[in-house]
Amino acid sequence: QVQLVESGGGLVQAGGSLRLSCAASGRTFSSYTMAWFRQAPGKEREFAAYINRNGAITITRYADSVKGRFTIARDNAKNTVYLQMNSLKPEDTAVYYCAAGMQGLRIGVREYDYWGQGTQVTVSS
Repeated sequence: QVQLVESGGGLVQAGGSLRLSCAASGRTFSSYTMAWFRQAPGKEREFAAYINRNGAITITRYADSVKGRFTIARDNAKNTVYLQMNSLKPEDTAVYYCAAGMQGLRIGVREYDYWGQGTQVTVSS
């Protein structure tokens, strides 16, 4: 069982930055692929970024909409995954969710086993 708690959301002007954090409970954090998803009002939850579980090589993937602006990272010693968001746009406004999965490097919502409660990010124009 893994519990995830996100933090770091808020209101920011377009062009600004935020860093989201997701703290995980449990001793097996490093065994999980970690991902960030987001859900805008009236839209389905969508993939934003993932990072592979602990290994010799770090593998990340980003949605085209955030590539070059967002960076995902993890600190296994702190059981925490981060999402650094730069050059934010109004269309980035959404609830951002942290997720953990054992299915490998996947981008589907159903591929992830554990979810946080979400943190609101609002970008004003």
